[in-house]
Amino acid sequence: MSLAVAIVGGLHAEARRATVDRLLAEVPGSVVLHHDLATAAAGTVVRTIRDASGILSAGEAPLVNDCACCALREDLVPELLRLADDGTTRLAVVELWDSVEPKAMAEVVAEAAGAVGSGARGSTRGPLTVTGVITALDPALLLPYLGNGDDLAERGLAAAATDQRTVADTFARQLEYAPVLAVLDSPEADDEDRELLAQLHPTARQVAVPLPPAAADPGPTGRGAAPRRRSALADAALAGFDVEAAAAAQHPACALLPAEADAHGVTTLVWHRRRPFHPERLYAALEDLTCAAARSRGRFWLADKPDTLLHWDAAGGALCVESAGPWLASLPDAAWELLPPVRRAAAALDWHPEHGDCCQHLVFTSPGLDRDGLESLLESCLLTDVEYAAGRAAWKRLPPAFDTLLEV
Repeated sequence: MSLAVAIVGGLHAEARRATVDRLLAEVPGSVVLHHDLATAAAGTVVRTIRDASGILSAGEAPLVNDCACCALREDLVPELLRLADDGTTRLAVVELWDSVEPKAMAEVVAEAAGAVGSGARGSTRGPLTVTGVITALDPALLLPYLGNGDDLAERGLAAAATDQRTVADTFARQLEYAPVLAVLDSPEADDEDRELLAQLHPTARQVAVPLPPAAADPGPTGRGAAPRRRSALADAALAGFDVEAAAAAQHPACALLPAEADAHGVTTLVWHRRRPFHPERLYAALEDLTCAAARSRGRFWLADKPDTLLHWDAAGGALCVESAGPWLASLPDAAWELLPPVRRAAAALDWHPEHGDCCQHLVFTSPGLDRDGLESLLESCLLTDVEYAAGRAAWKRLPPAFDTLLEV
């Protein structure tokens, strides 16, 4: 029988600890593994394993390639396998350090489980199973963190010397990857905070987590304790998790983006067009577009690169633009069979008789969003009727304003 592994992450440390402590209290036979990367500057990563009664063991893992996250990966799987072999642990909760993203760790555990299960153990079902991925957060801190453009290194949260992530983009990915959000019952949170959370990740299951300490005695929680009726949080941690589906849901070509919404002062604008952007006009508008919303994301189409699907990812006043490969319309039919079904399905839903899946699909979410001004600015960046009528050969001769951003 596989060891159930639940991953709990998030930059909001108090919410994360409250979530982990509740799981320890509510799931008999559970333990928590935590790697503290704050000591990485001294050359080590500190690992602790605890249950509801306290710390069971502690140790250190050396840095790997001067990367604290690499050390976590190298040390985490052996510890999980040891717990699986022991057979007395019902749930292993992996509490990630502040800036560690759950996607990377879920894939590490799933890959290791598959490798061990199909290799040494001679089974297609490995000794580890990721049963839940949860991001814990305080809704009152949602907007301040999404608006924080500081580098993680400036806040002492970098996981490696080369870590160039910001607080905002890291928090956004933590929030949007997890299918379950453990929401701290914060007295400072208001309706706008809760609405912003709902619009940013409308498909997430939200589970309330009371502020510690819990008022009620959780009862026996040792490894030999009898199972009790599972709470909503415990159920979410054990419900099951599809690593491949989660990765596909984050891919720019087929990401399930938020829908139009407007409530409690928070607006989500979904902007979908079939005409490509003029590269110079869009580039000139990037600063205004990036700062127009607390969060914006999606895929877009540049006239001078008509075959390339481009990814838009903005938070904290900073924008990341990356190539996400070709539009399916630019590929030969035979190449479609090599692509995941979810990618083909997404393209089919977006298909246009003339341009195939090439399109603009950008989503902006923020309190106080200037919807009309934003739409007007976006429209001004599209090709004019005359430019559009000139055709693709002429589009490709337009100035390549995005080459520096794309490192072409």
